[in-house]
Amino acid sequence: MKISYNWLKQYFDINLPAAQVAQLLTDCGLEVEATETFQSMKGGLEGLVIGEVKTCAKHPNADKLSVTTVDIGTENLLSIVCGAPNVAVGQRVVVATVGAKLFPTEGEPFEIKKSKIRGEVSEGMICAEDEIGLGKSHEGIIVLHSEVTVGMSAKEFFKVEEDLVFEIGLTPNRADAASHIGVARDLAAVCNRQLAVGNKKNEINYPTLDDFKVDNNDLQIAVEVIDNSACPRYSGITVSGVSVKDSPQWLKNKLLAIGVHPINNIVDITNYVLHECGQPLHAFDADEITGKKVIVRNANDGEKFTTLDGVERILSSSNLMICNSSNAMCMAGVFGGINSGISEKTKNVFIESAYFNPASIRKTSKQHGLKTDASFRFERGTDPEATIYALKRAALLMKEIAGGKISSDVVDEYPQKVEPQQIAYHFKSATALIGKEIGKNELKSILSSLSISVLHESDEALQLQIPTYKVDVTREADVVEEVLRIYGYNNVEIPQKLSASLSYFPKTDADAVQEKVSGYLSDAGFFEMLNNSLSKQKYIELSGTNDDAAVRILNPLSQDLGVMRQSLLYSGLEAIEYNRNRQHADLKFFEFGTTYHKKEKGFEEQHRLSIFVTGKKQAASWNGDKAAANFFYLKTFVENILLLAGMNMAKLKETSSEEKNFSYAVSWTMNEKEVVRFGSVAKKQLKPFDISEEVFYADFNWKAVLKAASSKRIQYTEIPKFPQVKRDLSMVINAEVTYAQIRDIAFRTEKILLRDLNLFDVYAGDKIEEGKKSYAVSFLLLDERQTLTDKQIDKVMNRLMEQFEKEAGAVIRK
Repeated sequence: MKISYNWLKQYFDINLPAAQVAQLLTDCGLEVEATETFQSMKGGLEGLVIGEVKTCAKHPNADKLSVTTVDIGTENLLSIVCGAPNVAVGQRVVVATVGAKLFPTEGEPFEIKKSKIRGEVSEGMICAEDEIGLGKSHEGIIVLHSEVTVGMSAKEFFKVEEDLVFEIGLTPNRADAASHIGVARDLAAVCNRQLAVGNKKNEINYPTLDDFKVDNNDLQIAVEVIDNSACPRYSGITVSGVSVKDSPQWLKNKLLAIGVHPINNIVDITNYVLHECGQPLHAFDADEITGKKVIVRNANDGEKFTTLDGVERILSSSNLMICNSSNAMCMAGVFGGINSGISEKTKNVFIESAYFNPASIRKTSKQHGLKTDASFRFERGTDPEATIYALKRAALLMKEIAGGKISSDVVDEYPQKVEPQQIAYHFKSATALIGKEIGKNELKSILSSLSISVLHESDEALQLQIPTYKVDVTREADVVEEVLRIYGYNNVEIPQKLSASLSYFPKTDADAVQEKVSGYLSDAGFFEMLNNSLSKQKYIELSGTNDDAAVRILNPLSQDLGVMRQSLLYSGLEAIEYNRNRQHADLKFFEFGTTYHKKEKGFEEQHRLSIFVTGKKQAASWNGDKAAANFFYLKTFVENILLLAGMNMAKLKETSSEEKNFSYAVSWTMNEKEVVRFGSVAKKQLKPFDISEEVFYADFNWKAVLKAASSKRIQYTEIPKFPQVKRDLSMVINAEVTYAQIRDIAFRTEKILLRDLNLFDVYAGDKIEEGKKSYAVSFLLLDERQTLTDKQIDKVMNRLMEQFEKEAGAVIRK
């Protein structure tokens, strides 16, 4: 939300530096995120002055140019070459001096430089309207009246307005501050607390309505509110005989400063009042209100309505509409209709000022994806007591600016008055919340500056009445917050002794396993990611998964957040892309996250773990490992994660995976349930992220991992008294035989003495037959009852070799 400093000064006598005002606002809960300078003309006409043409002669080398000398109030005259046909001696003109930067009506800005034009020196430029952004005319230079002072700055002559604009990050609960008067109220309260001298109090100068009067009753518009729950109050008035045209410059400047584009004087007035006092208004062409009656009702399901942007929208019964006797004119509190708005032909205006139920407006705004300045305020809650003030304020401005007459009494449908909240403020509990006792006199002074009335006072508490514009103040703690905002959080001292109560939540087994795995990965150089569960539709299309299984958001904030993610792959690739674009290529990431899937009956959430590796194994350093990450590097982490979780690796079955997300991958399953799938991400998946290097990715079904962890039983055994024996075996096998198959054969063949085996060498090349590979495997044997003899060892190894030859077609290398 943008707030103009000049505008603020209209309601509150303040002349502090902008930086100090920004700090005061931030301290009271209106965080100023940025401060920018506004100028009613681009560049502020810096470097432009008023000059007088002293001489004017034809250019000796160009028929359409003139050589002039110009007095700009300095010691020496400027020599300027001018191409305008209307330049003449004695004229008061606008001169751009050397170094001035001009912002033309069309085209790019340019700087004035001393130059030679066809052999003649030119020390500036005599300006036309379009060359300095004053208008579109380029027929000749600007000629001013002869009384203008030579040497006066163009900024002063054209009354260029400069302003400082505060960008305030308004929190959703602070609807009362969504206007200049709202911000001024807080600023005045803070200044009264911190900067007031003596008994002088800073008061808000509300625009007066003393001149309001009904000029005639020639244009009566009746109002009927059918749904009083969605529209508790509806006020209106008519103004006739208006002249729709451009707004005066002061009004345009006010709106432009806060980023609102001027449209015409009638619409600009409604926007001005909105940003002044926070009450949205809507102006209708009164001649388009058929039956001379405004009806506030809910739409019919399927009813069609075309809004001001030309879009036809399908309405539902939850949409509150402003209608005439025959059709809808406006989506209440959200957006106007195309046929009832203000146009150049409008002569008579009906002004609407209403209080709508925030929930009703929020539903309509969300359903149709429409966000306007009006809906922003109505959704958060406006002041039901402000409708008449804003209505009269707008009507007076229309009389002043558009030349109209107020042609009806105020119509006010308000059957159930919204009563102000009454809240008890207990001194003891407030002190406990604040952490400091605030004196009663200072407390009442702060409450008074916030327009919070004291109805009754006792030794223990104050009975308070809250103004209706403070929609977020509904309980004692809210009043404490209001007091503390103005008193100053920084003014509450930190005590010498702090007391706190700690809540202990015992970790579940799942938490412990996840913490253990997270710690392992972090120690191994991985960075944890926390990504949004909302994702892009294009990722579903990229993955080739079933579109019907996508969980869609009914009212997405943007197209990039339209569906719930079905995989952790793409959020990880986004993180890799982001880091690679910032010169970080050697990456290791992991994420514990949830994926979402639509089923025939209901929805399913899956908790998963993803790990990503790309680039080198270790970031560049003087002694770092410069080898590139590969499949087996990833596999090491996958195995260690499963071991940490307590999984029996011998029970895992390995199969090759041909999923579209991978160029190549393997899948490990247990009891027909996939535990993890890992491999190299397919190039077509990397291409949209502009990733050229290979990315290795593992996707764990964390539920399956935890199930294995929960079934793990801790067993204690005595340390073996007898030595282990290690034997190595080299064999040539078919290329398609996997190490997992060799391991499975070994443990099925020898169930008692074989304790472990390890693949320590793999060879495939020109020294062995094509389609074959060589495995070198070590076997660890142990008998816990006695020392193994050579005879026993040879017997086991012979059985293993026979079984490898029989089941895997192995040729044992001697």
